[in-house]
Amino acid sequence: MSNGEVEQAKTQWQALVKQIKAADMAYYEDDTPTLSDAEYDVLRQKLLALEEKFPDLKTQDSPSQNVSGKPSGRFPKSTHLVPMLSLDNGFRDEDVQDFVDRVMKFLNLSTMPAFVAEPKIDGLSANLLYRAGELVSGATRGDGRVGEEITENLRTLDDIPDFIKGAPQEIEIRGEVYMSHDDFAALNERQIEAGEKPFANPRNAAAGSLRQLDVAITSTRPLHFFAYGVGALSEPIAETQWDMLKKFEQWQFQTNPHGKRCETVQEMLAHYRTIEADRATLPFDIDGVVYKVDRLDFQKRLGAVSRAPRWALAHKFPAEQARTQLLDIDIQVGRTGVLTPVAKLQPVTVGGVVVSNATLHNEDEIARKDIRLNDWVIVQRAGDVIPQIVEVDKKARNKNAKPYRFPDHCPVCGSAAVREHNNKTGALDAARRCTGGMICDAQIVERLKHFVSRRAFDIDGLGAKQVELFHQLGLVKEPADIFTLAERDKTSLTRLRNLEGFGAKSVENLFNAIEARRQIGLGRFIFALGIRHVGETNAQLLAQNFSTFEAFRTMAENIASDEQARDNFLAIDGIGETVMEAIGNFFQEPHNAQAVDRLLDQVTIAAEEKLAHDTPVANKTIVFTGSLESMTRDEAKAQATGLGAKVAGSVSAKTDMVVAGPGAGSKLKKAQELGVKILSEAEWNALVADYL
Repeated sequence: MSNGEVEQAKTQWQALVKQIKAADMAYYEDDTPTLSDAEYDVLRQKLLALEEKFPDLKTQDSPSQNVSGKPSGRFPKSTHLVPMLSLDNGFRDEDVQDFVDRVMKFLNLSTMPAFVAEPKIDGLSANLLYRAGELVSGATRGDGRVGEEITENLRTLDDIPDFIKGAPQEIEIRGEVYMSHDDFAALNERQIEAGEKPFANPRNAAAGSLRQLDVAITSTRPLHFFAYGVGALSEPIAETQWDMLKKFEQWQFQTNPHGKRCETVQEMLAHYRTIEADRATLPFDIDGVVYKVDRLDFQKRLGAVSRAPRWALAHKFPAEQARTQLLDIDIQVGRTGVLTPVAKLQPVTVGGVVVSNATLHNEDEIARKDIRLNDWVIVQRAGDVIPQIVEVDKKARNKNAKPYRFPDHCPVCGSAAVREHNNKTGALDAARRCTGGMICDAQIVERLKHFVSRRAFDIDGLGAKQVELFHQLGLVKEPADIFTLAERDKTSLTRLRNLEGFGAKSVENLFNAIEARRQIGLGRFIFALGIRHVGETNAQLLAQNFSTFEAFRTMAENIASDEQARDNFLAIDGIGETVMEAIGNFFQEPHNAQAVDRLLDQVTIAAEEKLAHDTPVANKTIVFTGSLESMTRDEAKAQATGLGAKVAGSVSAKTDMVVAGPGAGSKLKKAQELGVKILSEAEWNALVADYL
């Protein structure tokens, strides 16, 4: 296997991990899924396939080795006595047979054991800890080991008893919190009547309702609980999964009435088909059937691997689909400037929900599927999240239909929209982005927040909330408007001091803070512009190499046409093709150039000293790790950069030295493995003392 193949696999693996973790955060922590179950399952399957082919890619931090959903920090943490694991998924009948075969082989059985088949509820997992029969703690699953303590919220559910008679001294009862379809519809009606945003689906509604900081709100929400298993157990309560469910019922818990004990694979698959056929008539959302080995002693022997038990499998349903017509493609611009195509459809019912919009992902996906306006398309809605077009009915296509041409200018502000080159793959990025960051209404609020942030202009009293308010009122539409705010306020009919939350003194303080920032260093100024890929470190490198904004801007404006300008940027250690192209795109967009000119009318940029070349760390790559005692990490980085060094966040073969303080961990270990020079904080201070 060549190094090129390994590097390509590593790049793919890193991208998959990033996508999966982002999807996990949206689903488990924010209760706002961004991927359908089918899309998510595809990502996980790709990850598992890569790790199987390239075992060295698998790390302890990989999603394949961990249960998704770390605690959000909004609630106290609660550690489960026994981890709450996730489930492995199956998608074909063959997967079920393979699962049964693995169980039999592991247990060395010649005859198939019984299994319990239960519908897989699409809700929020919860863990209930009872001691001496009394409910003492309730928590979400979280990352499987640590969840969120929401005991009082769970007590509001009628399906969860405060006391169970005849229970062991200690027992963790696991189950799923869910909301029925009728209750979900009624709740959304109340949300709309109250002027609130309706929930996307019952799972989101259940999760959002249960994880309320105000218990009184949870108590008004129609939540239910199905018990399905146990965690910690001080003494046995049954010999089989089936009998355990019966015991739960004796203790006044609800269990899923559609479960069945199966003796053969044929019975398991037949029950799966029955549940699938009845899915639309069930009063709650399900996305498959879970098979569990019936004998609890067998479950104990089988145990678990990394994130999932060996004794259970989730047999997922295929995505639900329908046929409809594509009426238009709407291009939406996100807060980071990404142009996202959204299909406008003739409304159609898919899985009991009326769908009129579907994601098209990006322009490559439109081209790959050859999607054209007025096409008849197959729409898929999997896991009740974000419908997507999976196929075009080309036989029904109008012969005059032309391929869709993706816009190369932003539909919001008219600025050029570009696709960047990925240096690692040599291909274009999938996303097309608007380059008019300083004036585009779709992006400007986030850009303004960045502009006034601590490491940029750092304007005291002008934070995220104030930026949002001023933009909403039309007072600040671009950075230059911040510095004309005081003058305009003098003649305004609606003075700032009359706004709720403001007063004469607070407004005076704000205007003084703005005035104090009319002069700024070049590094901070470049960083404040919000140029893509230009973070604080790169901004400082650029400032030290070009010294003045005029020199930097002149070179930036000529990147596309002047080879010398390109060479000047690429000669800076740490500035590559991607960063250089982003800088060029920013300054070549006339809207940005004009906004910068208006800003320069209001502020003065202090020149930076040129890069030092006579220090012992000039042109060296430095990594700081562990706790620093004589200065903050930010001070250390600024100090090193000022002495001509490049500060990196991770250790590699290109690292020249690592400054390690107390508590240094993996970075120090890697530096030792690579033979990188390691300094203590005292040794660093001694090294640079004569140059500060």
